Amino acid sequence: MTEVLPNFRLMEPATVEEAVALLNETPDALLCAGGTDLVVQLRKGLAETGTLVSLSGIAALREIEVTDAGLRIGAGVTLSQIERAQVIVDGYRAVAKAARSVAGPAHRGVATLGGNLCLDTRCVYYNQSHWWRKSNDFCLKYRGDTCHVAPQGNRCRAAFSGDMAPSLMVHGAEIEIAGPKGTRRLPLAEFYHEDGAAHIRLEHGEILVAAHLPPPGAASEYEKVRVRGSIDFPLAGVAVACARTPEGAARFSVAVTGTNSKPLMVDVPGDLPPHSAPEAFFAALEKAVQKAVSPQRTTTIAPHYRRLSISALTVRLAKRLT
Repeated sequence: MTEVLPNFRLMEPATVEEAVALLNETPDALLCAGGTDLVVQLRKGLAETGTLVSLSGIAALREIEVTDAGLRIGAGVTLSQIERAQVIVDGYRAVAKAARSVAGPAHRGVATLGGNLCLDTRCVYYNQSHWWRKSNDFCLKYRGDTCHVAPQGNRCRAAFSGDMAPSLMVHGAEIEIAGPKGTRRLPLAEFYHEDGAAHIRLEHGEILVAAHLPPPGAASEYEKVRVRGSIDFPLAGVAVACARTPEGAARFSVAVTGTNSKPLMVDVPGDLPPHSAPEAFFAALEKAVQKAVSPQRTTTIAPHYRRLSISALTVRLAKRLT
């Protein structure tokens, strides 16, 4: 059966304030930026609305700005812009690499930072055609009452697979959100829930406006495990940042995506002192990642493989940074 877009009206506000007002006037309205995720959802019947509010005409969302406090990246900045911006490549390498790893060049030309941070969670039981999902009585995330990944539980296990979140989190990013009550900021790591059916803290009427990064102070890397070398969402992805303490020790920050219903920070087992044997530290780091992540049967790849591969990849990046 051919999947076609449903009928809808398109609203094109010129400012963030206008967009917030439109969202609050239209309860079923959905936000659309690049549309690389939302259009697919509309075609498959995973999203339903009579009104799309396009953010593409809001110039204020498309700016990358160096400030006294660091760097501000508008939510409407495309991933292509991020991967090429020299200020990001030089100071926040993981962010540029994460942007470059998303989908293909044509997708990155329209996909936005805000869209990737708010990416819907994914699951082999959810991202299917309507007739396929209906034949399984749907699922807990959409119209059903059972999570087919974990039938005995009461929580959706769909995995968050955005690449940008962990790369920003290891640099201590905060996000700026605009809504009917004004503007608020919070650490990006606190933006997410461990629930595949309700994984972001964004209320109706609110818009993700920008990400804020402190001044650069750590070297960083991002890589992901995937079946193909391009296009694919991460089976598991990891960002690692390494800064030096005044004593010369290596201090790591690690964030993971693709394994849980939210991107998560890993509790790193202390610092790596200078002139010390690193083997024990990296073995402890590998175990810490394996303990932190909880991949489920949300893809066709075995969860245990994803757990082992992402912990090994984390150690590889950490060694590269030292």
